[in-house]
Amino acid sequence: MRFLLEDHIRRPEIKSNKSTDENHNVTALIILYTVLAILCAVFGGYLFGPRFIESNQIVDYVETIDCLIGNNEYLMEVSRPIFDCDVCRHLKTFPIVNNITEEEFSDKYAYSAVPVLVKNAVKDWSAMETFSYDYFKEIYTKDPGIIRSVEEECQFFPYSTEFRSLGELFQMQDARAQYESGEKPWYVGWSNCNHQVQEELRKHYHRPHFLPTDAESSAIDWIFMGGRGLGAAIHLDSVRRPSWQAQIQGSKTWHLVPPPECQFTCSPLKVHMAPGDIIVVDTNQWYHSTFIHDGNVSITIGSEYD
Repeated sequence: MRFLLEDHIRRPEIKSNKSTDENHNVTALIILYTVLAILCAVFGGYLFGPRFIESNQIVDYVETIDCLIGNNEYLMEVSRPIFDCDVCRHLKTFPIVNNITEEEFSDKYAYSAVPVLVKNAVKDWSAMETFSYDYFKEIYTKDPGIIRSVEEECQFFPYSTEFRSLGELFQMQDARAQYESGEKPWYVGWSNCNHQVQEELRKHYHRPHFLPTDAESSAIDWIFMGGRGLGAAIHLDSVRRPSWQAQIQGSKTWHLVPPPECQFTCSPLKVHMAPGDIIVVDTNQWYHSTFIHDGNVSITIGSEYD
């Protein structure tokens, strides 16, 4: 699953060894609290017997929640693998290629955690002329069962909007949806895990030609759509696979920041995406944010591979 750091969290710059020590102290506290919570559970069961574990209230509560422990930036930071700083040591600018073969991509980028932007990679996709707010609204709302299944089983990222679900997004007034003058800006993202919608979407796009032939693609599509301003605030993903994302309409800039252990070794990177470009990033290892530029509503679609 893909999780976002909330409330525009930004990784602090490490100015000295003192800051590094403070980071270690925070990590140590998190580990300590986690251990204490586990010990409380164990000794609670030991001291109070089966009733502590089998309490109807506990069982009822557990059955109504998706996760016992909520995901947050601290847990993600503690649990993520250490990044190999040699990956980004010599990267001063974002790698950009105009054409790339499967062999070259596999050799340099596929599993190396080195990001790359492939220019003009999707000009033959009918998505370039088909995808729009109205198109997505039509395919998701034509059957009440579709929007219900997506809201129950998939993920929705409201970012800084008031929308709480995909259904609410598609109830937006047309003037705002089309970014008419004076209307409130919006930007959202969601995953599609509905098979019926997946079949429709994939009539208009296919996996990038340069991905390794033996790479398995995810069944989940990720769609991000909206207009000018901040897109996604700085965050890490937790999808366990490298990601690709194609710019269908509009334009946006990606900002990548290396993780804390590479603060003194690697440089932040940024790259501008235009329609037809594909970006490939291991979003589990690079902190990243996006900014949407003036002009057409930005629409991107992507997925993961392994």
